[in-house]
Amino acid sequence: MAHNVRPSGYSKFAKKQTYTRRMSTRKSRAQMLLSERGGGMASLLLVILVLPLFLANDYHYDVAVNIGINAIVVVGLNLLIGYAGQISLGHAGFFGLGAYTSAVLTAHYGLHGLLALPIGALGVGVLAYAIARPVLRLSGHYLAMATLGVGLIINIIISREAWLTGGPDGMYVPLLEVFGTEVYGGPMWYWIVAATLLLAVWLSLNLIDSPVGRALRGLHGSEVAAQVAGVDTTRYKVMVFVISAVMAAVAGSLAAHFSEFVTPAKADFSHSILFVTMVVLGGMASTFGAVVGAAVLTLLPQFLADFADYEHVILGLIMMTVMIFMPKGLVPTLAALARRGARRTAR
Repeated sequence: MAHNVRPSGYSKFAKKQTYTRRMSTRKSRAQMLLSERGGGMASLLLVILVLPLFLANDYHYDVAVNIGINAIVVVGLNLLIGYAGQISLGHAGFFGLGAYTSAVLTAHYGLHGLLALPIGALGVGVLAYAIARPVLRLSGHYLAMATLGVGLIINIIISREAWLTGGPDGMYVPLLEVFGTEVYGGPMWYWIVAATLLLAVWLSLNLIDSPVGRALRGLHGSEVAAQVAGVDTTRYKVMVFVISAVMAAVAGSLAAHFSEFVTPAKADFSHSILFVTMVVLGGMASTFGAVVGAAVLTLLPQFLADFADYEHVILGLIMMTVMIFMPKGLVPTLAALARRGARRTAR
């Protein structure tokens, strides 16, 4: 009866193979944790969980919630600007529309806030789709001017229709209710906005890692080359424009219920510029860079408030310095320095 005879040295070879597989598994796990998706999400979650320990009063919670709301908008805008390469100077208009839709539906028509929010997001999505078809045929400064015009039109309509929106004086927004409990106070809003931000970041990362994300990166590199490769550039530009507008509308709705008051300033041109600056400062085509950019530009004015008349001068100098020495943005530059340091240490 034939027996399988293992060759000499087989056990050593098998042990070596097992050891190699284990090491490769550990390496792949380490790479996943250090990747933007794994390590970034873990770091963001850790910051969100630990941060309340350092928030001593309502003012601190107010700042933290505003950081989260701005970050939700900027994460969506980063998909449009950073990945698709399409500029928008009118996203504050979508933010304002989301805020006023929730305000009007809840204050004037008694609709529940949790219904008003998705209705506002859906309405803004439909409007963004209708706008995107003609506007995204443009490029460069023509596209910037067109989106600027969209934002200005939205702002003018909100300001002029005083019978519905309260005009320049703004309007009161009822408290949001969740499962019969009124949501008020910094701690409750902190966790709602934090959960929404985590969802926005997770959706953004999944989109980037999908075929849609690869199409967007190809579109950013060269629209002509992407078309030659068979990418439907118009479809993807419209898709990412609508997604970013809907995320801005959701953030606007949350902002309206959080502050319990909304004014046309939510849709102001300067607000759009602030959102774009957050994307650029944090690092374009970096989801977590968008979050960092939102945090930095929301916090800086709070720290510079004591400088009164020189606040904007100092803020401008800081931004100029960062852009000169970190042209790719905060997060991509710091990440590159960290990788370079890790390679030197490994040697």
